[in-house]
Order: sequence, then C-alpha cells, then structure tokens
Amino acid sequence: MTQSDRNMDQLQIALEEALKSDNFNVWPHIIALAAAYILALPIGWHREREERSAGLRTFPLVAVASCGFIQATEGITSESPEALARIVEGVITGMGFIGGGAILRLSSSVKGTATAASLWSTGAIGIACAVNAFDVAIIIMVFALLTLIFFSNGKSDTQDISAHGTQ
Repeated sequence: MTQSDRNMDQLQIALEEALKSDNFNVWPHIIALAAAYILALPIGWHREREERSAGLRTFPLVAVASCGFIQATEGITSESPEALARIVEGVITGMGFIGGGAILRLSSSVKGTATAASLWSTGAIGIACAVNAFDVAIIIMVFALLTLIFFSNGKSDTQDISAHGTQ
C-alpha cells in the first residue's frame, strides 16, 4: 500500500467519523447560505433589470461566498473573536476588489459606483447570515433595494467628475 493510499484511507475514516459525530449538523449552514442567496436575489434582479454590469448571477454568488468564507472558518475562529475579525476583514477586502472591477472611469465620468456599492452591501448580507444576524441581513437588503429603486430617478450609473477627480 502506497503513502497516497494510506492518506486516502485516513481521509475516508476521518470523514466517516465526522459524519457520525453528534457535532456534525449541516442544516444551520444550509439555512444561512440559502438566506444569503435569497436575500441577494432582489438586489441582483434589480441590477439585471437595469442592465448593469452585475446582476442575477453575481449578487447571489457574492452573498453565498461571503457567508461561506465565514462559515468555513468557524472551527478556527470559535475561540478567538480576533481571528473572526481578521476573516471578516479579508472578505471585505475581497469584496472591494470585486466592486473595483465594476467601476469604470470614462474620460470625465465614473460608471458603476452604485453597482459596486450594491455588491459590497450584498457581501455584508452574506456575512450577517453567516453569524446568524438574519435581522441585520434583511435590513441591509431592504435599505439597499430601496436606495436603488427610489433614488435612481432614471439616473444612469454614470457620475460626472471634475478635473480633480471628485464629484
């Protein structure tokens, strides 16, 4: 038997033990991930309907991934709030990169800022769901959606900027 075979056997035994364990309960994870997905859908639907750069696929994926990153690290962060804070900081930084990709500078205008902010909000929804703050997740979704609906007034996602690079 090779080392690779022994490693696979050990992995199989470990998985079987984990699945038999009273500590293994997948339902809280499924509920949090499903909540993140469902709460992101209205925002994604709105952005899709407005024909923005991100829509029905992107927003739920951001929410679910944000939730998943936090959930995946529960075992190593359960004893350390500082470790959880660092994981959340990393997720927020990653969302910043995604949001930055949604923003385009076109000569004297910037396009995509509302989409970027919406992506950031959707990531926050995922994080809130991961820590079972479903009330916070719902409030974020409602405020984000209301802002997108009621403050667009036919405004495009493009903002004029001055020569100094500010609005």
